Amino acid sequence: MAVETPKILKSKFPKDFGGGFYCTELEQQAIRWASRYDTAVVSVYEYTPDNNLKMLVFEKMTEEWLDFIVDCRLGRKHSFDIVIGAMANDQIYNYISDFIDGIITREQFWVLAKFKHPTHQICFCNEKALKTLQFIDYNKIK
Repeated sequence: MAVETPKILKSKFPKDFGGGFYCTELEQQAIRWASRYDTAVVSVYEYTPDNNLKMLVFEKMTEEWLDFIVDCRLGRKHSFDIVIGAMANDQIYNYISDFIDGIITREQFWVLAKFKHPTHQICFCNEKALKTLQFIDYNKIK
């Protein structure tokens, strides 16, 4: 369904950038996300920057990105309002889990992750951040 009023929902499973409302700028990725449901809908928003918000942007997958995701997946809190960067998709998530569990080393993680296609996510981490979004429209996928 269209999400006209985004909300910060609590999840029982830790997410890449912690709790929040997740979006992407990649249309095909948004369609893949939405296609998991019987009635697939992609909501479209306009973002208005707010210089008072604390943002963290990962331009690519880096050591800092990996460490940040590991911390978030372990339930550690951060102080950012918005976090932007690559998404640990299902395959990358498995590599991160293996890294956290000590099954693979950091070096092995990077060898495995290197060949996965790029992804993108924006996490609006709190109500203050959500105020930068305005619902524009939605597109039915199926």
